[in-house]
Amino acid sequence: METPLLDSTSSSSNVDYQPVVSFEDAKSVFWLETVKLWKIAAPIVFQLVCAYGVMSITSIFVGHISEIELSGVSVALSVIFTFSFGFMLGMGSALETLCGQAYGARQVYLLGVYMQRSWIILWVSCFFLLPIYIFATPILKLLGQEDEIADIAGKFAILIIPQLFALATSFPTQKFLQAQSKVRVLAWIGFVSLIIHVAWLCLFIYVFDWGTTGAAIAFNLTYWEIAIAQVIYVIVWSRDGWHGLSWAAFKDIWAFVRLSIASAVMLCLEVWYMMSIIIVTGHLNDAVTAVASLSICLNLNGCEGILFIGLNAAIR
Repeated sequence: METPLLDSTSSSSNVDYQPVVSFEDAKSVFWLETVKLWKIAAPIVFQLVCAYGVMSITSIFVGHISEIELSGVSVALSVIFTFSFGFMLGMGSALETLCGQAYGARQVYLLGVYMQRSWIILWVSCFFLLPIYIFATPILKLLGQEDEIADIAGKFAILIIPQLFALATSFPTQKFLQAQSKVRVLAWIGFVSLIIHVAWLCLFIYVFDWGTTGAAIAFNLTYWEIAIAQVIYVIVWSRDGWHGLSWAAFKDIWAFVRLSIASAVMLCLEVWYMMSIIIVTGHLNDAVTAVASLSICLNLNGCEGILFIGLNAAIR
């Protein structure tokens, strides 16, 4: 009698669960897998909601200044910021695949190299995105937005340029930590930063009376707080994956660029539809009220989208 290629006794010990032969077994496996998934996904979702909440709360505070200011800032955040946010998040998402592979292969030392490589690519990408911020006013007018709304949005877009580079620093760092399932620290950083953001807004808008300029300063400060806190955690407490700056980050960078662009395109197609809705709304008769109202709805819709982005990150 021939010896079987696979030994049934040894193979059964290597599977995650015993074969499902009943509905009760299926429920048990489903529950265990759900718990495992949400242990990773919940902190990621919470962190992303906090990061997205920075934009939402900024709009809420600006809404107390005037309706026209709310419309202008909403256009800047929903069109200009969402455009860059989706692109940068997509570029950074390429790191999920590589970091996951390296961590699974127990080549943890490569995580730091991949993160630095992503930093380089995203920082360079920021300079290509700068014209969208600098020339936001004429671009929005060309797209048919009212002059007053476009002027306010353009000024606000220029003021929030620093947060673009904060995103370029933050997204790769997030993927670095997510690959190692160090997600609770991301949730805490996001939560504390959101609370501080509210304090910044109260100080700059109500105390100093800086208006939308104060909102932009608070916006920049909060995103840089998130980025710096994440980098400090990586350098100080993630010694397995971080071994200092390395010239290896510049090797095979073009292949990494191609992967990043592919990831960015896939995610941007899902995110940029909000931008198009705001642009179309700007063509309505009462554009100021319509844009301001729609921005509130899109903020709620964005939180729903963040939920599934977090789940997707946990599955990867």
